Amino acid sequence: MREAGILLPLSSLPSNHGIGDMGPYSFEFIDLLKTGGFHIWQILPLNPLGFGNSPYQPYSSFAGDEIYISLDELYKEGLLTKRVPCFQKNSKSVDYEKVRNFKGIYLKEAFRNFTEDEDYKNFIQQEWVYLYAVFLTLKKNNDLRCWNEWDNVQKEWIKTKAFDVSVYEEEIRYEMFVQYIFYKQWIKVKTYANQNGIRIMGDIPFYVGIDSLDVWANQKCFLLGADGKPTFIAGVPPDYFSATGQRWGNPIYNWDYLKKQGYQFWLDRIAYSSKLFDIIRIDHFRAFDTYWKIPATCETAIEGEWLEAPGYEVFDLIVKKFPDIEIVAEDLGDLREEVHVLKNHYGLKGMKIVQFTFDPKENNNDFEDTKNMVIYTGSHDNQTIRGWYLSQDKKTQNGIRKHLKKLGYDDRIISKRFVRLTLDSIAEMAILPLQDLINMGDEARINTPGTLGSPNWEWKLDSFKKFKKEIGNLKEIITISKR
Repeated sequence: MREAGILLPLSSLPSNHGIGDMGPYSFEFIDLLKTGGFHIWQILPLNPLGFGNSPYQPYSSFAGDEIYISLDELYKEGLLTKRVPCFQKNSKSVDYEKVRNFKGIYLKEAFRNFTEDEDYKNFIQQEWVYLYAVFLTLKKNNDLRCWNEWDNVQKEWIKTKAFDVSVYEEEIRYEMFVQYIFYKQWIKVKTYANQNGIRIMGDIPFYVGIDSLDVWANQKCFLLGADGKPTFIAGVPPDYFSATGQRWGNPIYNWDYLKKQGYQFWLDRIAYSSKLFDIIRIDHFRAFDTYWKIPATCETAIEGEWLEAPGYEVFDLIVKKFPDIEIVAEDLGDLREEVHVLKNHYGLKGMKIVQFTFDPKENNNDFEDTKNMVIYTGSHDNQTIRGWYLSQDKKTQNGIRKHLKKLGYDDRIISKRFVRLTLDSIAEMAILPLQDLINMGDEARINTPGTLGSPNWEWKLDSFKKFKKEIGNLKEIITISKR
C-alpha cells in the first residue's frame, strides 16, 4: 500500500501555551491530515527532554515530558477550575524554560484537584513509574545535576534503597500523576488518529542519555566507571554534517551483559513504544551492525573505533516477541553493506532523503530501487528544501531546476517540485516535513547536527493558516501519485 505522511514534531504544532501539545491543535492537525489524504503522522521522541532540549538525550525511554500536557484538556477534564489564559500563543519558537515555569503552576493545581482512581492505580503499578518519579524528584532536589554527581547515599538508592525517600512523598506522587496524565492524553490523541485512518510513527533513539533513569537503574547495561560516569561514549566519525564527527556523549552499551540478560533492556523499550505508536522508527539503526566507540576523555569524535554489535541476536528476539511490529530503520549516511543486509534480513523499511540525491557535497546518493523504504524530501536534521536550495550557488540551482524539469516537475516553487518527486517515488511510504509543504526556509529548520542549544528543537508554527491553503492541492497530488 502506497502511503503519504507528514513529519512534524508535537512541539512544533500551534498552541495556546507556547509549545505544541496534546490539546485541540493536535486533533485539528489530525483532521487536516485526513482531509489532505495523508495516512501517517511522524513525530520525534516524546520522552523528557534532556541536555539542550534534545529529544535524543531524554531522562527516560518510558516517561513522557510534562511540557506536552495540554492545559486546555486539563480544564475540560475538570482538573483546572478556570480556563488557562493564552501564553505565547503566537510564538514561532519555543522558550522551554518559560513554558515549563508557566505550565508547572497549573500542573500542580491539577495535581491538588486530582482524586486517585482504579485507572491511575493500575498505571502506577508499572515499575518504571515509581522509579522515574523518585529519579526526577531526587534530580530536582540536586539542582538537576546528573545522578552520578549526587551524594553517595542518594546515588546508591536505586541499588540499596537505604536513603529514606519518604521525605519526598508528595513530590514523588506529583511526578507519578504527571506521567499518568501524559499517558492518558497521548492515548486519546493516538486513538483519535487511528479512528481517522492516521497511523503514528514514533521514534526510539538507539542510545539513551547518561542522565536518565535508563542508565541509573540499569548501570550494568552500560560501560561505566566506578563513579557512574561513562568510560566510552557514542557518536559518529567525521562525515557530511561535521568535520570533527559528532560526539553525542551517550554511554555505550555493555553488550556482553545485555546478552546474558536476554537483551531484556531492548525488549522492554520496544514493548512500551509499541503501546504508544503504530510504527517505530529506530534512530541510528546502523549501530545494531557496527557502532563508533569513543574514549570518554576525547573532546571530539575523531578518535574512536568501529565495533560489531549483535544486531541479529537482538532482532531475532524482537520479531519473535512482536511478530506484527512495524519498524523503520534510520539507515542514512556512509554505511557498510552489512547494515543493509541486516535491515533486509528482517524486512525493515530503510530511509532515503531526496535532498541528498541533488546535493553535490553529498556522496551517499545511491540507494536500492525498492518499494520497501520510506522516502523524505528531508528529515528533522536537514535544511528545509527552500533553505537548502537558496544556500546553493547559481550554477547548482540551475542544474537542480533543469534536472527536475526534465523529470516533468516545473512548478515555480522549488519545494513543490521536490514534494511531487518524492510522492511519485516507488517507495511505499513518502514522508514530507510540513515546512516543505508550505515552502518555509531555514527559519523553520528543526536541528543542525553537531550543534547544541538554540535554535535547535525550538521551531513551531504560529497557526495552520498556510497549511490549510495547501490542503486542496496536496490532496490532488497525493491522489495523482496513487497514495
